Amino acid sequence: MIEIIEIPVENIEEFWEIQFKYLVEDNIIEPDDYDYFSGNEYRTTIKNHMIKEIDKLHMVYFVKNDIKIGACQFKTYQSEDGKCFILDFWLFDNYRNKGLGHECFKALEKYTKSDGAKYYEINYSNDNNHRFWLRIGFIDNGIDEYNVPLMIKR
Repeated sequence: MIEIIEIPVENIEEFWEIQFKYLVEDNIIEPDDYDYFSGNEYRTTIKNHMIKEIDKLHMVYFVKNDIKIGACQFKTYQSEDGKCFILDFWLFDNYRNKGLGHECFKALEKYTKSDGAKYYEINYSNDNNHRFWLRIGFIDNGIDEYNVPLMIKR
């Protein structure tokens, strides 16, 4: 069984290190973006969204048998239509390709429903991500304002 462990804003330094490594190793960001994603502007924006009362940004770990196996950032828009936008969702390298991603998403769905989530949206960055989200039940949903493909699951 997958547990969801919320990361409080006071404890996000460890998360920043893990997230940056993931963004670089999975080619999510280009070298030109390294300074931005490791800098104060990005991190302050994220922190400010984490301390909101409504439409708060959440950072969580996926935990199985007391071991962190992955992480996620998401924001559920309770003040709007209940969209849960997933900013990041990944498993640590040694837990990939073992069916755990599906388990983690099921746990995330259950967790976010209690926070008002009615449907899910995510960007994807490559063909592997696209195939993964299709298998979970997402469908293509155009592109965002940055010309990045979107997927949705209702």
